[in-house]
Amino acid sequence: MINKNRLAEKCSTWNIALSPAQLDQLDRYAEILVSYNEKVNLTAITSPKGIEDRHFTDSLLFAAQPEVQGKMVDVGTGAGFPGIVAKIYKPELQLTLMEPTGKRVDFLKYACAELGLTGVEFAKERAEEAARKIWREQFDIASARAVAALPVLSEYCLPLVKVGGVFIAMKGPEADAEAKAAANALKKLGGKYRETRQFTLPDGSARGLVMCEKISQTSTVYPRNGGKIAKKPL
Repeated sequence: MINKNRLAEKCSTWNIALSPAQLDQLDRYAEILVSYNEKVNLTAITSPKGIEDRHFTDSLLFAAQPEVQGKMVDVGTGAGFPGIVAKIYKPELQLTLMEPTGKRVDFLKYACAELGLTGVEFAKERAEEAARKIWREQFDIASARAVAALPVLSEYCLPLVKVGGVFIAMKGPEADAEAKAAANALKKLGGKYRETRQFTLPDGSARGLVMCEKISQTSTVYPRNGGKIAKKPL
């Protein structure tokens, strides 16, 4: 499906080394994704090169960050990006894939089983509801890719992160501007903006990893319900 040598070469640009077994898993993941996508809408990107650049390289740049360790929740994971790729790259991760759509959760379970991934939990939940349950402040790291604007995304994700943990938002060329716009929201939620780590994908797309630290507990006022978060972002 994918060109494994080409993907390995692209990743070597960032000193990301993939074993033959990991490349085989990513190749199989691409096959499963494209096949399953014919019956459930998972992604508009189905070409081998597109999957390598927009899904795999993008997710591996996230996974290679030293903060990505311990217990991780991937919020609104969709088809499993970056969560499943991070788990392939760092098998020791304790991963929770959080996705409210049942058909997508079914795909995630199937994909993880086919890929032989263990230590993965599946939460069919909206993040703002999950943070009022057993998942509140339980994770070392929360990730989210292209789910919402950062002030909104912060209210979804930071309540799930324990004090001392990190929330990493995967953004495009607007990453720095979004980080500035989210400063007030982060402060109210017990977070603090650290930095934006910028990359250019092999296809020329700009990517920014917005790194946010959790420095104090989130007030029980947050997260609000989904409607309020969308209508009146912090």
